[in-house]
Amino acid sequence: MDSARRKNYLDALGLELWQPRSGKPAKPAAPVAAPQPVRYETATAAAPVQLESTPALQKFPESAAAGFEAPADWQGLKPAVAGCTRCKLCSTRTNTVFGVGYESAPLMVIGEGPGADEDAQGEPFVGRAGKLLDEMLRAIGRSRREATPDKAVYIANVVKCRPPGNRDPEADEVQACRPYLDRQIALVQPRLIVALGRIAAQRLLSTDAPLSKLRGPLYEYGPAHTPVLITYHPAYLLRSPGEKAKSWADLKRVHQLLAG
Repeated sequence: MDSARRKNYLDALGLELWQPRSGKPAKPAAPVAAPQPVRYETATAAAPVQLESTPALQKFPESAAAGFEAPADWQGLKPAVAGCTRCKLCSTRTNTVFGVGYESAPLMVIGEGPGADEDAQGEPFVGRAGKLLDEMLRAIGRSRREATPDKAVYIANVVKCRPPGNRDPEADEVQACRPYLDRQIALVQPRLIVALGRIAAQRLLSTDAPLSKLRGPLYEYGPAHTPVLITYHPAYLLRSPGEKAKSWADLKRVHQLLAG
């Protein structure tokens, strides 16, 4: 990871990049250990990862909507989502928000649902949180606009329409949209899914466990047993800067898993 990319991400997170001062340094009263968030070594490939055995979090529905099957290819799936009326969110949306990125990316990022900016533009993560997500991805050499397959990412949401007032998507709304998301995952065939935030994690893993317990282990999703890593939503990081160092650790782990 080059120093410019790393600095852009650290600046976006508000983490200070420590550099040696010129001249003779003042003598400290006692030795002080460098804080953990400023250890910015380049990530190296990790050893093969053993998935956590958590049966309670791995009971996923094969199809979230009985009797409905999403179109089997991108050409059919995109217009199906654009015209979807399968839940009440269709009555309040401006645009559906399908997804963006390279359609065979090794990394798939899944958020909760569109906000006001996303609803207006029809693309996921385009507001302040989206700008931070772009910096986070850039820090590990990835981009939603990247055309190089091994550096690409695909970004989607659990629901494709904005819940009014940015409320949490309800269970029936998630279930109605699940076949679309499952088809996206099947078409992308990512090597790793990163779920952003509590709602996305809970809806993907069919659990009500808090983010503090979900973050850390790797889980599996769907018939392909795709590894899933849980981390913080960029919007949460903007509100809670104290968690930014943990997010950086998660990003380095994503880099390691994909490099391995």
